[in-house]
Amino acid sequence: MSEPVVVDAMGGDHGPAETVGGAVMARREHGVPVVLVGRAGEIRAELARHGAVGEVDVVHAEEVVPMGERGAGAVASGASSLRVGCELLRQGAGSAFVSAGSTGAVVSCAIRGIGRAPAVLRPALAIALPSVTGGATVLIDAGATSDPTPEMIAQFALLGVSYARLVLGVADPSVGLLSIGSEPGKGNRLTRRVEELLPGLPLRFHGNVEGHDVLAGTVDVIVTDGFTGNIVLKNVEGSVRAVLTLVARSGAAGPEALRGVARRYDPETHGGAALLGLSGTVVVAHGSSRAATITRACVVAHDLAGGGIVPGVPDRLAAEPVT
Repeated sequence: MSEPVVVDAMGGDHGPAETVGGAVMARREHGVPVVLVGRAGEIRAELARHGAVGEVDVVHAEEVVPMGERGAGAVASGASSLRVGCELLRQGAGSAFVSAGSTGAVVSCAIRGIGRAPAVLRPALAIALPSVTGGATVLIDAGATSDPTPEMIAQFALLGVSYARLVLGVADPSVGLLSIGSEPGKGNRLTRRVEELLPGLPLRFHGNVEGHDVLAGTVDVIVTDGFTGNIVLKNVEGSVRAVLTLVARSGAAGPEALRGVARRYDPETHGGAALLGLSGTVVVAHGSSRAATITRACVVAHDLAGGGIVPGVPDRLAAEPVT
């Protein structure tokens, strides 16, 4: 039996009430072994509600990192569910780590507790967004690093290319740099510097892409900084909900067709974003995750860990470092 997926039971807006239920469903419905980390009393109370006491292992961690924590406080809290969960992964007591906690806190704890893979300057969040062509586009960074250097973003592109190859099965992924125009030289100083770096890397650089290209299937990988990427991700989620609501009110499409589109873009479908560039597998779920989303995040983490996908992504960076 494989090592369990370690789940931060205290993370997210809804805490143990949803994370525990999601973890139980991951075990029962998908056969994913899990271990829950957090305040044991609260976790066991939720397990009892699901009739799952003794079915899922629990590791006690007294402290809870607030959702508003940006990172430094999370690292300082050695007894938090985040720190304890990352430590379990580092020790080999788990195959992957899942949390719906503050992204900044998860990233900080993962870097400190698990460590970066060789040659990686900074990890990045990758998420595959469905495109209108029927495929998917990897958005990276989706929120791990708000103020990266140009060299970090260039590495994000390499991480995204490897992820697209391994997860999406794209043999030779194309990369687009998110900017305010498709013409060369468009964008702020950060973007323009990244544009200078990307042609020198072992990847197929398409050039600059714009916001309307995110779901259009223009490229296989869209690279940007975490601040911009997170705004793009939240805008996609909000825009899809708004458009579907308007279409439903107009009666232009039936409920089943609308539900099908909604499922493609629902966080419950993709579960969360993979934090690439670490020595272990970490999946960051949406802060508002309900049980079904946590279940999906556990399945995604289990699959990524089982395939050795996330730890293997940065391998080429050691041979092709960005300087």
